Amino acid sequence: MNTLIPDSWLKEYLKTQAKPSQIAKFLSLCGPSVEKVIKENGDFVYNIEVTTNRVDSIGVYGIARELAAILPQFGISAHFVELKINKDAIFSKKVKYLDALVDQDLCPRFAACLIKNVKIKPSSATIQKRIKLVGLRPINNVVDISNYIMHELGQPVHTFDYDKISSHKMILRKSKKGEKITTLDSKMHTLGGGDIVIEDGAGRLIDLAGIMGGQNSAVSDKTKNVLLFVQTYNPVNIRKTFTSLSQTTEAAILFEKGLDPELVRLGTLRGIDLMEELTEGTAEKEVLDLYPEPYKPKTLRITVSFIEKKLGISLKQNQVVKILETLGFGIRVNQDNLYIQVPSFRVRDIEIPEDIVEEVARLYGYHNLPSKLMAGELPDSLSDFTFAFEIKLKRILKELGANEIYTNSLVPKEFVSSNALKLKNPLGSDSEYLRTSLKFSLIQAADDNKGIKIPFHLFEAANVYLPQARQLPKEIMTLSGIFSNHSYREAKGVIEAFLEELNISYKIQVEDAKDFLPNQRVLFNINNTKIGEFGVLEQKKYIYYEFEIEKLKRVYKPYNTFKPMAKVPAQIEDITLILPERTKLESVIQSIKQASKLVSLIELKDIYESSYTFTIHYQHPTKTLTDKEVEEIRRTYVGYLKHKHCASLK
Repeated sequence: MNTLIPDSWLKEYLKTQAKPSQIAKFLSLCGPSVEKVIKENGDFVYNIEVTTNRVDSIGVYGIARELAAILPQFGISAHFVELKINKDAIFSKKVKYLDALVDQDLCPRFAACLIKNVKIKPSSATIQKRIKLVGLRPINNVVDISNYIMHELGQPVHTFDYDKISSHKMILRKSKKGEKITTLDSKMHTLGGGDIVIEDGAGRLIDLAGIMGGQNSAVSDKTKNVLLFVQTYNPVNIRKTFTSLSQTTEAAILFEKGLDPELVRLGTLRGIDLMEELTEGTAEKEVLDLYPEPYKPKTLRITVSFIEKKLGISLKQNQVVKILETLGFGIRVNQDNLYIQVPSFRVRDIEIPEDIVEEVARLYGYHNLPSKLMAGELPDSLSDFTFAFEIKLKRILKELGANEIYTNSLVPKEFVSSNALKLKNPLGSDSEYLRTSLKFSLIQAADDNKGIKIPFHLFEAANVYLPQARQLPKEIMTLSGIFSNHSYREAKGVIEAFLEELNISYKIQVEDAKDFLPNQRVLFNINNTKIGEFGVLEQKKYIYYEFEIEKLKRVYKPYNTFKPMAKVPAQIEDITLILPERTKLESVIQSIKQASKLVSLIELKDIYESSYTFTIHYQHPTKTLTDKEVEEIRRTYVGYLKHKHCASLK
């Protein structure tokens, strides 16, 4: 996530003479990456990318704290200036002006303060300029204060018109399925349940918590009393809400990263000071603060020798202590042991001693760590056989005239079986389900190309997703294809050539199935195990095939078995057989081979109506066959064909 930090604002909390170019360079080397520096309205603005685990660095205050630790490592003087708070407020579990009932699982810390007799007007020129520099539009002093604090401290703040809250009561709870709320942007949302909402004394929803306030409690030009509202939320609920509603705000992005509850106090006090200064209002002395489980400092033990071993460098104990103290860690030294107290704003990403090593390493400078090239020969990388096999399949099909396509794994309801997995938050009705077959995606692709009258062949190799009870779906890598404007025999010949290239021996079994024409679907089997299917679809009579790639890989042979060449030539002749309608040629060919072992090769040469011409090779392993011997073999298999298939010789 990226944040914009104006240089003039940064320098309020960072006392340094460093130039913007130096700040950008050294911060990128040891902390969040500065993507670019823009000069705008006489100020420099840093566009900084902050990693998800470092949400403490998302605001001006956090970046200043980082730079105060980083710049001295490069010989540049820098000092972090803590925020000065003027208001001496009392944080209490109960206040007179607000009755609050809060689900603490949803909201670990809930703070609110009433500011009376405010004057709604434009913000000061400085506030407006800074609001614009971070990419926002100034609205009025109350709204601008909320945005100002969020970008300064990284803590979202919300304001309510206090007089619009019925009975001055707030109930923070989970939403019920079907509840509706209209947010500040005038959008009405129907909630799916489990969202964090705030209900007032009249039972109205006045806030879609962590996302956006309700229109019915918004601050307007007529507002006299403002309820300043600062809190942290359960990140999981926030993320589910803004993804399901497609309602992303800066506050929601921060809350879903898991903010530091200790920051709520500073955000509240900063808000009170700015409210009194800019709105001329008066804040109540007591601040409502519901915080049942305050932060308990976490301590990690580490030694300098442990850090040295991990980094491969020599360090002094006081050097390590200084680095960690500038980052906000508490240090207690006991001989060789360092007891590191993790500050609340780093508790989510500092969990083990190795995390401390990483902090020392980045401040010391990764660029300063020694580097050494590996010695010896590099080992050969392991080949990804599965990936290589998929490439081989695609290459063979392309050589056979096919065109590879890519379709979406998210498909409409009519493309899947009844038990397919449905997305909770689909982008549209055409992408609701995880596909269970490539068949209908390929049909759609063929339909999209129906203007092409010449034969074409499309294929795709991709995962299908089969549901499993209480588990993630089973992903099966599948190869499927579709023929358009092809005859059945042509298409089947392409698939047989494909399997022949893989050196796969198989048997064909006719079996009807849904979506295929009767008697027009075959299975390819090996040892009674199905490896694929092929047939004519009822829908527009496309010809479709499908194979499981893993099954193909198991039976694939990289090299075929070759027999020595015969020492004597074969007798070759063409014969034409008249066959009854729907006679299976595979069965005819097998019958001829079974009739005599001296038939070495049979090829279908031509077809005309019911006449089928075959080229037949007769071959003896040790001698040349005579015409009389060939005639005897022919008589044998023709008689066998006449008996079994009612065939006759033309």
